[in-house]
Amino acid sequence: MGVVNLNEQTFEATVAADGIVLVDWWASWCGPCRMFGPVFEAAAATHDDIVFAKVDTEANPGLSAMAGITSIPTLMVFRDNVLLYSQPGALAPAALEDLICRVRALDMEQIHQEVRAQAAGRP
Repeated sequence: MGVVNLNEQTFEATVAADGIVLVDWWASWCGPCRMFGPVFEAAAATHDDIVFAKVDTEANPGLSAMAGITSIPTLMVFRDNVLLYSQPGALAPAALEDLICRVRALDMEQIHQEVRAQAAGRP
């Protein structure tokens, strides 16, 4: 599938879809972003069942602000419309692979129950 570029018009529908979506927030002037780019693209090439997406923070400042991006690169991981991970910093290939494996292993039924309980104000 490769890597898709997201913007304000495509972000919400992409992360709301079923399945796993990894979003790399980046900018062309950012050295760590340029280092993480090939790692992200290599993972995209080996996990064709996952959506790998990038958001250029310079081209999408409103979207970046809405997402609370204060440091780049930042990686967000969504699964079935739930934000599961959001951390700044470039990941090594093994760390990214480990994160993908942990996200795949989650019991999303339990996660959705927890999200519903939080939304209802229950602990």
